[in-house]
Amino acid sequence: MSSFYEVKLEVESVKGYCAAGHKKGDTIIIRGSAIDRSKTNCDLCLYALSAFMPYITPYSRETDENDWINMINKLQCPDIENTVIFNLSRKKIEE
Repeated sequence: MSSFYEVKLEVESVKGYCAAGHKKGDTIIIRGSAIDRSKTNCDLCLYALSAFMPYITPYSRETDENDWINMINKLQCPDIENTVIFNLSRKKIEE
């Protein structure tokens, strides 16, 4: 049986103006296939979410310690002029 992780995205910095309103310290918690609204203090920009999905899916699952996904600790939104940088971390979900 594989293990799953709760994924935390926390805004590290905002360059310029974020149309979604993100600011430093905003936190998004993804648990399973959903955003955990009880632990999340902001909305998540749909453009950023679409860019993050290829990373969040494998990051939320147990992987070999040498897997490429374990080298990722920051993600950024796709807006190159108003970039938001998110720190990426995870913790194992205890069943």
